[in-house]
Amino acid sequence: MFSKILIANRGEVAVRIIRACRELGIQSIVVFSKADRDSLPVKLADDAICIGEAPSSESYLNIPALISAAEIADVEAIHPGYGFLAENAHFAEICESCQIKFIGPKPESIRLAGDKAIARQEMQKVGIPVIPGSKGVIKNQEEALRIAKKFGYPVAVKAAAGGGGKGIKVAHNDGKLISAFLTAQAEAEAAFGNREVYIEKYLKEPRHIEIQIIADSRGNIIHLGERDCSVQRRHQKLIEESPAPNFNSRLRRKMGETAVRAARALKYENAGTIEFLVDEDENFYFMEMNTRLQVEHPVTEMVTGIDIVKEQILIALGEKLTLTQDKVEFRGHAMECRINAEDPDNQFLPSPGKIETWVMPGGRSIRVDSHGYAGYRIPPYYDSMIAKLIACGKDRSETIAVMLRALKETLIEPIKTTISLHEKILNRPRFRQGAVSTNFIDTHFLQGKIEPLEEKAG
Repeated sequence: MFSKILIANRGEVAVRIIRACRELGIQSIVVFSKADRDSLPVKLADDAICIGEAPSSESYLNIPALISAAEIADVEAIHPGYGFLAENAHFAEICESCQIKFIGPKPESIRLAGDKAIARQEMQKVGIPVIPGSKGVIKNQEEALRIAKKFGYPVAVKAAAGGGGKGIKVAHNDGKLISAFLTAQAEAEAAFGNREVYIEKYLKEPRHIEIQIIADSRGNIIHLGERDCSVQRRHQKLIEESPAPNFNSRLRRKMGETAVRAARALKYENAGTIEFLVDEDENFYFMEMNTRLQVEHPVTEMVTGIDIVKEQILIALGEKLTLTQDKVEFRGHAMECRINAEDPDNQFLPSPGKIETWVMPGGRSIRVDSHGYAGYRIPPYYDSMIAKLIACGKDRSETIAVMLRALKETLIEPIKTTISLHEKILNRPRFRQGAVSTNFIDTHFLQGKIEPLEEKAG
Protein backbone atom coordinates (compact mmCIF):
# COMPACT_ATOMS: atom_id res chain seq x y z
CA MET A 1 0.00 0.00 0.00
CA PHE A 2 1.10 3.59 -0.61
CA SER A 3 2.14 5.39 2.56
CA LYS A 4 1.49 8.92 1.22
CA ILE A 5 -0.60 10.35 -1.64
CA LEU A 6 -0.55 13.92 -2.88
CA ILE A 7 -3.97 15.25 -3.89
CA ALA A 8 -3.48 17.66 -6.79
CA ASN A 9 -6.90 19.27 -6.52
CA ARG A 10 -9.23 21.25 -4.29
CA GLY A 11 -12.82 21.41 -3.07
CA GLU A 12 -15.14 18.48 -2.55
CA VAL A 13 -13.14 16.05 -4.68
CA ALA A 14 -10.08 16.64 -2.50
CA VAL A 15 -12.21 15.85 0.57
CA ARG A 16 -13.51 12.72 -1.17
CA ILE A 17 -9.98 11.45 -1.83
CA ILE A 18 -8.82 12.31 1.71
CA ARG A 19 -11.62 10.10 3.08
CA ALA A 20 -10.66 7.16 0.85
CA CYS A 21 -7.01 7.51 1.84
CA ARG A 22 -7.84 7.60 5.54
CA GLU A 23 -9.94 4.43 5.28
CA LEU A 24 -7.05 2.70 3.50
CA GLY A 25 -4.52 3.87 6.10
CA ILE A 26 -2.76 6.22 3.67
CA GLN A 27 -1.54 9.68 4.64
CA SER A 28 -3.05 12.42 2.46
CA ILE A 29 -1.16 15.57 1.47
CA VAL A 30 -3.18 18.33 -0.19
CA VAL A 31 -1.93 21.29 -2.16
CA PHE A 32 -3.69 24.64 -1.92
CA SER A 33 -3.62 28.10 -3.39
CA LYS A 34 -3.49 31.17 -1.18
CA ALA A 35 -7.23 31.61 -1.76
CA ASP A 36 -7.86 28.13 -0.32
CA ARG A 37 -5.79 28.48 2.84
CA ASP A 38 -8.90 28.06 5.03
CA SER A 39 -10.54 25.35 2.92
CA LEU A 40 -11.89 22.11 4.33
CA PRO A 41 -9.34 19.87 2.54
CA VAL A 42 -6.54 21.82 4.23
CA LYS A 43 -8.20 21.26 7.60
CA LEU A 44 -8.82 17.53 7.03
CA ALA A 45 -5.64 16.32 5.31
CA ASP A 46 -2.63 14.99 7.19
CA ASP A 47 -0.54 17.78 5.70
CA ALA A 48 -0.98 20.68 3.28
CA ILE A 49 1.39 22.61 1.02
CA CYS A 50 0.77 26.03 -0.51
CA ILE A 51 1.65 26.02 -4.20
CA GLY A 52 0.87 29.55 -5.36
CA GLU A 53 -1.50 32.43 -5.89
CA ALA A 54 -5.26 32.16 -6.42
CA PRO A 55 -5.38 31.93 -10.24
CA SER A 56 -5.35 28.27 -11.35
CA SER A 57 -2.50 28.94 -13.76
CA GLU A 58 -0.33 29.89 -10.79
CA SER A 59 -1.40 27.02 -8.53
CA TYR A 60 -3.52 24.01 -9.48
CA LEU A 61 -2.32 24.06 -13.11
CA ASN A 62 1.30 24.78 -12.16
CA ILE A 63 3.03 21.47 -12.88
CA PRO A 64 6.48 22.42 -11.51
CA ALA A 65 4.88 23.57 -8.24
CA LEU A 66 2.89 20.35 -7.94
CA ILE A 67 5.91 18.13 -8.57
CA SER A 68 7.97 20.16 -6.09
CA ALA A 69 5.24 19.68 -3.48
CA ALA A 70 5.22 15.93 -4.17
CA GLU A 71 8.97 15.73 -3.73
CA ILE A 72 8.95 17.84 -0.56
CA ALA A 73 6.22 15.63 0.93
CA ASP A 74 8.01 12.48 -0.28
CA VAL A 75 4.82 10.93 -1.67
CA GLU A 76 4.66 7.80 -3.79
CA ALA A 77 1.58 8.76 -5.82
CA ILE A 78 -0.53 11.70 -7.01
CA HIS A 79 -4.30 11.63 -7.36
CA PRO A 80 -5.46 14.37 -9.77
CA GLY A 81 -9.18 14.23 -8.93
CA TYR A 82 -11.20 15.75 -11.78
CA GLY A 83 -10.71 18.97 -13.70
CA PHE A 84 -7.44 20.91 -13.66
CA LEU A 85 -4.70 18.40 -14.72
CA ALA A 86 -6.72 15.18 -14.34
CA GLU A 87 -6.76 14.56 -18.11
CA ASN A 88 -3.39 16.07 -18.93
CA ALA A 89 -1.14 13.45 -20.53
CA HIS A 90 1.94 15.66 -20.12
CA PHE A 91 1.38 15.86 -16.36
CA ALA A 92 0.98 12.07 -16.17
CA GLU A 93 4.24 11.64 -18.10
CA ILE A 94 6.10 13.98 -15.78
CA CYS A 95 4.81 12.07 -12.76
CA GLU A 96 6.11 8.85 -14.29
CA SER A 97 9.48 10.39 -15.10
CA CYS A 98 9.79 11.49 -11.45
CA GLN A 99 8.93 7.96 -10.25
CA ILE A 100 5.63 9.18 -8.82
CA LYS A 101 2.62 7.01 -9.58
CA PHE A 102 -0.16 8.86 -11.39
CA ILE A 103 -3.48 7.49 -10.11
CA GLY A 104 -5.25 7.32 -13.42
CA PRO A 105 -4.72 5.91 -16.90
CA LYS A 106 -1.46 5.75 -18.81
CA PRO A 107 -0.41 8.97 -20.62
CA GLU A 108 -0.93 7.36 -24.02
CA SER A 109 -4.55 6.47 -23.14
CA ILE A 110 -5.21 10.00 -21.88
CA ARG A 111 -3.77 11.44 -25.09
CA LEU A 112 -5.71 9.05 -27.33
CA ALA A 113 -9.06 9.54 -25.60
CA GLY A 114 -8.43 13.23 -24.95
CA ASP A 115 -8.45 14.15 -28.62
CA LYS A 116 -12.15 13.69 -29.34
CA ALA A 117 -11.65 13.58 -33.11
CA ILE A 118 -9.05 10.79 -32.87
CA ALA A 119 -11.13 8.92 -30.29
CA ARG A 120 -14.04 8.91 -32.74
CA GLN A 121 -11.80 7.35 -35.38
CA GLU A 122 -10.61 4.66 -32.95
CA MET A 123 -14.20 3.77 -32.10
CA GLN A 124 -15.12 3.46 -35.76
CA LYS A 125 -12.22 1.04 -36.27
CA VAL A 126 -13.76 -1.41 -33.80
CA GLY A 127 -17.31 -0.98 -35.05
CA ILE A 128 -18.66 1.27 -32.29
CA PRO A 129 -21.23 3.75 -33.67
CA VAL A 130 -20.35 7.45 -33.57
CA ILE A 131 -22.48 10.48 -34.39
CA PRO A 132 -22.19 11.29 -38.12
CA GLY A 133 -19.69 14.07 -38.70
CA SER A 134 -16.21 15.02 -39.83
CA LYS A 135 -13.54 12.32 -39.91
CA GLY A 136 -11.08 14.56 -38.08
CA VAL A 137 -10.49 18.17 -37.14
CA ILE A 138 -11.83 20.94 -39.37
CA LYS A 139 -9.09 23.13 -40.84
CA ASN A 140 -11.09 26.10 -42.10
CA GLN A 141 -14.53 27.65 -42.59
CA GLU A 142 -14.93 26.26 -46.11
CA GLU A 143 -14.43 22.69 -44.88
CA ALA A 144 -16.93 23.31 -42.08
CA LEU A 145 -19.55 24.44 -44.60
CA ARG A 146 -18.95 21.36 -46.77
CA ILE A 147 -19.41 19.01 -43.80
CA ALA A 148 -22.60 20.79 -42.71
CA LYS A 149 -24.01 20.56 -46.23
CA LYS A 150 -23.25 16.84 -46.33
CA PHE A 151 -25.02 15.98 -43.06
CA GLY A 152 -27.56 18.81 -42.88
CA TYR A 153 -28.31 21.31 -40.14
CA PRO A 154 -28.28 21.58 -37.20
CA VAL A 155 -24.64 20.66 -36.48
CA ALA A 156 -22.46 20.95 -33.38
CA VAL A 157 -18.95 22.36 -33.51
CA LYS A 158 -16.87 20.78 -30.72
CA ALA A 159 -13.40 21.26 -29.31
CA ALA A 160 -11.18 18.28 -30.15
CA ALA A 161 -9.57 18.55 -26.70
CA GLY A 162 -12.86 19.46 -25.03
CA GLY A 163 -14.56 18.38 -21.86
CA GLY A 164 -16.95 19.67 -19.22
CA GLY A 165 -19.27 21.17 -21.84
CA LYS A 166 -16.72 23.78 -22.94
CA GLY A 167 -15.98 24.57 -26.59
CA ILE A 168 -19.34 23.37 -27.95
CA LYS A 169 -21.45 25.51 -30.29
CA VAL A 170 -24.61 24.62 -32.24
CA ALA A 171 -25.37 26.08 -35.68
CA HIS A 172 -28.61 25.99 -37.69
CA ASN A 173 -27.44 27.71 -40.90
CA ASP A 174 -24.33 28.79 -42.80
CA GLY A 175 -24.03 32.16 -41.11
CA LYS A 176 -24.36 30.70 -37.62
CA LEU A 177 -21.86 27.98 -38.52
CA ILE A 178 -19.12 30.46 -39.36
CA SER A 179 -19.72 32.26 -36.07
CA ALA A 180 -19.85 28.94 -34.16
CA PHE A 181 -16.64 27.74 -35.80
CA LEU A 182 -14.69 30.86 -34.82
CA THR A 183 -16.16 31.05 -31.31
CA ALA A 184 -15.57 27.36 -30.60
CA GLN A 185 -11.95 27.74 -31.74
CA ALA A 186 -11.42 30.70 -29.44
CA GLU A 187 -13.05 28.97 -26.46
CA ALA A 188 -11.05 25.79 -27.09
CA GLU A 189 -7.81 27.76 -27.20
CA ALA A 190 -8.65 29.55 -23.95
CA ALA A 191 -9.86 26.46 -22.07
CA PHE A 192 -7.56 23.73 -23.37
CA GLY A 193 -4.67 25.42 -25.18
CA ASN A 194 -5.76 23.65 -28.37
CA ARG A 195 -7.96 25.45 -30.93
CA GLU A 196 -8.74 22.36 -33.05
CA VAL A 197 -12.45 21.58 -33.55
CA TYR A 198 -14.55 18.97 -35.32
CA ILE A 199 -18.19 18.80 -36.43
CA GLU A 200 -20.98 16.36 -35.60
CA LYS A 201 -24.61 16.14 -36.62
CA TYR A 202 -26.61 17.70 -33.78
CA LEU A 203 -29.21 15.34 -32.34
CA LYS A 204 -32.30 17.33 -31.40
CA GLU A 205 -33.72 15.41 -28.41
CA PRO A 206 -30.97 13.02 -27.23
CA ARG A 207 -30.38 11.55 -23.83
CA HIS A 208 -26.88 11.80 -22.37
CA ILE A 209 -26.00 8.37 -20.99
CA GLU A 210 -22.60 7.45 -19.63
CA ILE A 211 -21.18 4.09 -18.58
CA GLN A 212 -18.74 3.85 -15.67
CA ILE A 213 -15.90 1.40 -16.31
CA ILE A 214 -12.93 0.30 -14.23
CA ALA A 215 -9.95 -1.59 -15.62
CA ASP A 216 -6.86 -3.04 -13.99
CA SER A 217 -3.36 -3.40 -15.41
CA ARG A 218 -3.93 -7.10 -16.15
CA GLY A 219 -6.51 -6.65 -18.91
CA ASN A 220 -9.63 -7.05 -16.74
CA ILE A 221 -12.36 -4.51 -17.51
CA ILE A 222 -15.85 -4.28 -16.05
CA HIS A 223 -18.65 -1.73 -16.21
CA LEU A 224 -20.68 -0.46 -13.27
CA GLY A 225 -23.85 0.40 -15.15
CA GLU A 226 -25.11 3.62 -16.61
CA ARG A 227 -25.85 7.13 -15.40
CA ASP A 228 -28.38 9.44 -17.03
CA CYS A 229 -26.90 12.95 -17.19
CA SER A 230 -29.47 14.48 -19.55
CA VAL A 231 -30.62 17.34 -17.31
CA GLN A 232 -28.10 20.02 -18.23
CA ARG A 233 -27.79 23.75 -18.64
CA ARG A 234 -25.42 24.94 -21.36
CA HIS A 235 -23.84 21.48 -21.49
CA GLN A 236 -23.17 21.56 -17.73
CA LYS A 237 -24.80 18.70 -15.83
CA LEU A 238 -27.27 19.54 -13.08
CA ILE A 239 -28.78 16.19 -12.07
CA GLU A 240 -27.43 12.68 -12.58
CA GLU A 241 -29.07 9.36 -11.75
CA SER A 242 -28.59 5.61 -11.95
CA PRO A 243 -30.11 3.54 -13.36
CA ALA A 244 -31.41 5.58 -16.31
CA PRO A 245 -35.21 5.86 -16.28
CA ASN A 246 -37.25 4.09 -18.98
CA PHE A 247 -34.32 1.94 -20.11
CA ASN A 248 -34.93 -1.65 -21.15
CA SER A 249 -32.60 -4.46 -20.12
CA ARG A 250 -31.49 -5.16 -23.70
CA LEU A 251 -30.30 -1.59 -24.28
CA ARG A 252 -28.65 -1.48 -20.85
CA ARG A 253 -26.73 -4.70 -21.50
CA LYS A 254 -25.69 -3.68 -25.02
CA MET A 255 -24.39 -0.28 -23.93
CA GLY A 256 -22.45 -1.82 -21.04
CA GLU A 257 -20.80 -4.32 -23.34
CA THR A 258 -20.00 -1.59 -25.87
CA ALA A 259 -18.38 0.57 -23.18
CA VAL A 260 -16.11 -2.28 -22.15
CA ARG A 261 -15.19 -2.84 -25.80
CA ALA A 262 -14.39 0.87 -26.20
CA ALA A 263 -12.16 0.86 -23.13
CA ARG A 264 -10.35 -2.23 -24.40
CA ALA A 265 -9.77 -0.58 -27.79
CA LEU A 266 -8.07 2.32 -25.99
CA LYS A 267 -5.98 -0.10 -23.85
CA TYR A 268 -7.47 1.63 -20.86
CA GLU A 269 -6.47 1.27 -17.21
CA ASN A 270 -8.06 2.68 -14.02
CA ALA A 271 -11.50 4.35 -13.72
CA GLY A 272 -13.08 6.06 -16.70
CA THR A 273 -16.40 6.90 -18.32
CA ILE A 274 -17.66 6.21 -21.82
CA GLU A 275 -20.24 8.82 -22.81
CA PHE A 276 -23.01 8.22 -25.32
CA LEU A 277 -25.92 10.08 -26.84
CA VAL A 278 -29.11 8.03 -27.26
CA ASP A 279 -31.80 9.09 -29.74
CA GLU A 280 -35.57 8.58 -29.57
CA ASP A 281 -35.28 5.26 -31.44
CA GLU A 282 -32.78 3.92 -28.86
CA ASN A 283 -29.84 4.18 -31.23
CA PHE A 284 -26.76 5.09 -29.23
CA TYR A 285 -23.59 6.83 -30.39
CA PHE A 286 -20.16 7.18 -28.81
CA MET A 287 -19.55 10.79 -27.86
CA GLU A 288 -16.31 10.83 -25.82
CA MET A 289 -14.37 9.15 -23.06
CA ASN A 290 -13.52 10.90 -19.81
CA THR A 291 -10.22 9.53 -18.53
CA ARG A 292 -10.76 10.46 -14.89
CA LEU A 293 -13.03 10.25 -11.89
CA GLN A 294 -16.41 11.83 -12.68
CA VAL A 295 -18.18 14.41 -10.53
CA GLU A 296 -21.23 12.13 -10.49
CA HIS A 297 -19.43 8.92 -9.46
CA PRO A 298 -21.31 8.77 -6.09
CA VAL A 299 -24.57 7.67 -7.74
CA THR A 300 -22.79 4.61 -9.11
CA GLU A 301 -21.22 3.92 -5.73
CA MET A 302 -24.66 4.10 -4.11
CA VAL A 303 -26.27 1.51 -6.40
CA THR A 304 -23.29 -0.87 -6.58
CA GLY A 305 -21.68 -0.50 -3.16
CA ILE A 306 -18.28 -0.15 -4.87
CA ASP A 307 -15.86 2.57 -3.72
CA ILE A 308 -14.49 3.82 -7.04
CA VAL A 309 -11.76 5.98 -5.51
CA LYS A 310 -10.39 3.06 -3.51
CA GLU A 311 -10.47 0.94 -6.67
CA GLN A 312 -8.44 3.65 -8.43
CA ILE A 313 -5.78 3.52 -5.73
CA LEU A 314 -5.63 -0.29 -5.69
CA ILE A 315 -5.36 -0.43 -9.49
CA ALA A 316 -2.48 2.08 -9.37
CA LEU A 317 -0.75 -0.34 -6.99
CA GLY A 318 -1.06 -3.08 -9.61
CA GLU A 319 -3.82 -4.96 -7.82
CA LYS A 320 -6.36 -7.07 -9.66
CA LEU A 321 -9.97 -5.86 -9.80
CA THR A 322 -11.84 -6.93 -6.68
CA LEU A 323 -14.89 -7.95 -8.74
CA THR A 324 -15.75 -9.69 -12.00
CA GLN A 325 -18.67 -8.50 -14.14
CA ASP A 326 -21.01 -11.26 -12.97
CA LYS A 327 -20.45 -10.22 -9.34
CA VAL A 328 -21.49 -6.58 -9.85
CA GLU A 329 -24.92 -6.10 -8.26
CA PHE A 330 -27.24 -3.16 -8.80
CA ARG A 331 -29.63 -2.23 -6.02
CA GLY A 332 -32.25 0.48 -5.93
CA HIS A 333 -31.93 3.93 -7.45
CA ALA A 334 -29.64 6.90 -6.76
CA MET A 335 -29.68 10.55 -7.82
CA GLU A 336 -27.30 13.49 -7.44
CA CYS A 337 -28.08 17.20 -7.43
CA ARG A 338 -25.17 19.59 -7.87
CA ILE A 339 -25.52 22.59 -5.57
CA ASN A 340 -23.79 25.61 -7.12
CA ALA A 341 -23.17 29.02 -5.59
CA GLU A 342 -25.11 30.77 -8.36
CA ASP A 343 -28.24 32.89 -8.55
CA PRO A 344 -30.76 31.16 -10.85
CA ASP A 345 -33.02 34.23 -10.64
CA ASN A 346 -30.30 36.45 -12.07
CA GLN A 347 -28.83 34.73 -15.13
CA PHE A 348 -27.02 32.24 -12.89
CA LEU A 349 -24.47 34.80 -11.79
CA PRO A 350 -21.83 33.35 -9.44
CA SER A 351 -22.47 34.05 -5.76
CA PRO A 352 -19.14 33.96 -3.95
CA GLY A 353 -18.82 35.18 -0.39
CA LYS A 354 -18.93 34.06 3.23
CA ILE A 355 -21.31 31.29 4.31
CA GLU A 356 -22.95 32.26 7.59
CA THR A 357 -25.42 29.36 7.87
CA TRP A 358 -24.52 25.84 6.75
CA VAL A 359 -26.96 23.01 7.50
CA MET A 360 -26.72 19.80 5.51
CA PRO A 361 -29.47 17.15 5.32
CA GLY A 362 -29.24 13.74 6.97
CA GLY A 363 -31.02 10.42 7.21
CA ARG A 364 -30.20 6.90 6.12
CA SER A 365 -30.74 7.54 2.41
CA ILE A 366 -28.65 10.72 2.03
CA ARG A 367 -25.00 11.31 1.22
CA VAL A 368 -23.40 14.76 1.08
CA ASP A 369 -20.07 15.36 -0.68
CA SER A 370 -18.94 18.91 0.00
CA HIS A 371 -16.16 21.21 1.12
CA GLY A 372 -18.39 23.87 2.63
CA TYR A 373 -18.90 24.83 6.27
CA ALA A 374 -20.25 27.75 8.31
CA GLY A 375 -17.72 30.55 8.13
CA TYR A 376 -16.18 29.37 4.85
CA ARG A 377 -15.65 32.11 2.28
CA ILE A 378 -16.27 30.87 -1.27
CA PRO A 379 -13.50 32.24 -3.50
CA PRO A 380 -14.45 33.73 -6.87
CA TYR A 381 -11.66 32.02 -8.80
CA TYR A 382 -12.94 28.47 -9.24
CA ASP A 383 -15.93 26.33 -10.18
CA SER A 384 -19.10 27.36 -8.34
CA MET A 385 -20.12 23.89 -7.13
CA ILE A 386 -20.09 23.76 -3.33
CA ALA A 387 -21.95 20.52 -2.60
CA LYS A 388 -23.39 17.38 -4.11
CA LEU A 389 -26.53 15.91 -2.56
CA ILE A 390 -26.94 12.22 -3.30
CA ALA A 391 -30.19 10.44 -2.45
CA CYS A 392 -31.11 6.79 -2.81
CA GLY A 393 -34.26 4.71 -2.54
CA LYS A 394 -35.73 1.38 -3.51
CA ASP A 395 -36.94 2.92 -6.79
CA ARG A 396 -36.87 6.22 -8.66
CA SER A 397 -40.09 7.52 -7.14
CA GLU A 398 -38.81 7.04 -3.60
CA THR A 399 -35.44 8.56 -4.52
CA ILE A 400 -37.12 11.74 -5.82
CA ALA A 401 -39.11 12.01 -2.58
CA VAL A 402 -35.94 11.59 -0.51
CA MET A 403 -34.11 14.18 -2.59
CA LEU A 404 -36.91 16.74 -2.25
CA ARG A 405 -36.86 16.21 1.51
CA ALA A 406 -33.08 16.65 1.56
CA LEU A 407 -33.25 19.86 -0.48
CA LYS A 408 -35.78 21.27 2.00
CA GLU A 409 -33.42 20.48 4.88
CA THR A 410 -30.43 22.18 3.24
CA LEU A 411 -29.70 25.70 4.46
CA ILE A 412 -26.84 27.69 2.89
CA GLU A 413 -27.07 31.40 3.64
CA PRO A 414 -26.75 34.22 2.72
CA ILE A 415 -25.23 33.24 -0.62
CA LYS A 416 -27.47 32.31 -3.52
CA THR A 417 -27.63 28.66 -4.60
CA THR A 418 -29.37 26.46 -7.17
CA ILE A 419 -31.42 24.57 -4.55
CA SER A 420 -34.69 26.19 -5.67
CA LEU A 421 -33.98 25.23 -9.29
CA HIS A 422 -33.54 21.58 -8.32
CA GLU A 423 -36.82 21.59 -6.40
CA LYS A 424 -38.66 22.92 -9.43
CA ILE A 425 -37.05 20.39 -11.76
CA LEU A 426 -37.87 17.44 -9.50
CA ASN A 427 -41.51 18.53 -9.28
CA ARG A 428 -41.99 18.73 -13.05
CA PRO A 429 -44.32 15.99 -14.36
CA ARG A 430 -42.02 15.32 -17.33
CA PHE A 431 -39.04 14.78 -15.06
CA ARG A 432 -41.03 12.48 -12.80
CA GLN A 433 -42.00 10.46 -15.88
CA GLY A 434 -38.32 10.18 -16.86
CA ALA A 435 -39.08 12.01 -20.13
CA VAL A 436 -35.81 13.93 -20.17
CA SER A 437 -33.33 14.94 -22.83
CA THR A 438 -30.38 17.33 -23.02
CA ASN A 439 -32.90 20.01 -24.05
CA PHE A 440 -35.08 19.53 -20.96
CA ILE A 441 -34.09 22.80 -19.25
CA ASP A 442 -34.38 24.90 -22.44
CA THR A 443 -37.75 23.32 -23.23
CA HIS A 444 -39.40 23.53 -19.82
CA PHE A 445 -37.83 26.56 -18.17
CA LEU A 446 -37.57 30.16 -19.26
CA GLN A 447 -34.09 31.16 -20.38
CA GLY A 448 -32.01 32.27 -17.41
CA LYS A 449 -34.91 31.99 -14.93
CA ILE A 450 -36.25 29.25 -12.71
CA GLU A 451 -39.94 29.97 -13.29
CA PRO A 452 -41.25 27.00 -15.30
CA LEU A 453 -43.08 27.29 -18.59
CA GLU A 454 -46.58 25.90 -18.88
CA GLU A 455 -46.43 22.13 -19.24
CA LYS A 456 -46.88 21.12 -22.86
CA ALA A 457 -49.59 18.63 -23.75
CA GLY A 458 -48.67 15.11 -24.80
